[in-house]
Amino acid sequence: MKKLINDPQDVVAEALLGIEAARPEVRVDHANRIVYRRDTPKTGKVGLVSGGGSGHEPLHGGFVGLGMLDAACAGQIFTSPTPDQMLEATKGVDSGAGVLHIVKNYTGDVMNFDMAAELAAAETGITVEAVVVNDDVAVEDSLYTAGRRGVGVTVLLEKLVGAAAEEGRSLPDLVTLARTINDSGRSMGMALTSCTVPAAAKPTFELGEDEMELGIGIHGEPGRRRVALVGAREIAEQLMEPVLDDLDFTSSPVIVMLNGMGGTPLVELYLMYGEVAKITDQAGITVARNLVGNYITSLEMAGCSVTLLRADQELINLWDAPVNTAGLRWGI
Repeated sequence: MKKLINDPQDVVAEALLGIEAARPEVRVDHANRIVYRRDTPKTGKVGLVSGGGSGHEPLHGGFVGLGMLDAACAGQIFTSPTPDQMLEATKGVDSGAGVLHIVKNYTGDVMNFDMAAELAAAETGITVEAVVVNDDVAVEDSLYTAGRRGVGVTVLLEKLVGAAAEEGRSLPDLVTLARTINDSGRSMGMALTSCTVPAAAKPTFELGEDEMELGIGIHGEPGRRRVALVGAREIAEQLMEPVLDDLDFTSSPVIVMLNGMGGTPLVELYLMYGEVAKITDQAGITVARNLVGNYITSLEMAGCSVTLLRADQELINLWDAPVNTAGLRWGI
């Protein structure tokens, strides 16, 4: 194992020290491993909290800031944060307008966010709502979930709902918007290599030189099937076919995200986006906006995922609204 770390047990804590040193627009609660937007809580604004296991950066801490999240809880690598962390984050962003939890559909995340919401209501009276993201078409159930996994749509939802929260929309309005976004997006991913969790010091799984895993999860969990390695054009087809079969994307413009899993260079991601764009053109799908890069990763795994989201004019306007985070920045 070759990694830029000290002790494997200290990776998350030391990464948070680096985030604090590099990003003056956020503050870090090191005791609870929470990244906060520096100006939170903002009077009259609904607080947005997300979080999950570390190793998926920039998700979630890299999306804390203007136009996205107010706080993100960092668990250990690929491990859910605790209810106590989520409770502290919820209290830390509450301005009296309520708090929205954005939760990826993994059993530990859902259970711990539910517990935190119950504790917040009982201890402080904070009104907390949650939206669970479950956009992965690869598998219905996995080692980590009951139902579909939450993957790429999480990034788009945090941006869009974050912009709406900046407008001062109410908690019920944000819940409705978030659920609409979740229902309007689908994702599918693949891997060329495994990743190596620092504490494990060995790859999560093994792939032969002529193999790839189709439908991989962001924790390295198995996908739909292990198949022979093919060229980018065929990979794009194998990713896009189940996405397009699952939801009609011809009825409105779409936002497309071509996401890297952490170990794939941008030249390959742009090449893959070109193949995806050919497929959307042939399918009669209008791409209104796109995003290419590493946004929801799996440590150093080589591979990519594709996310499509139906986006009416309201969502396009929210997408174009200013955002200033480590992971996304425009309109400032």
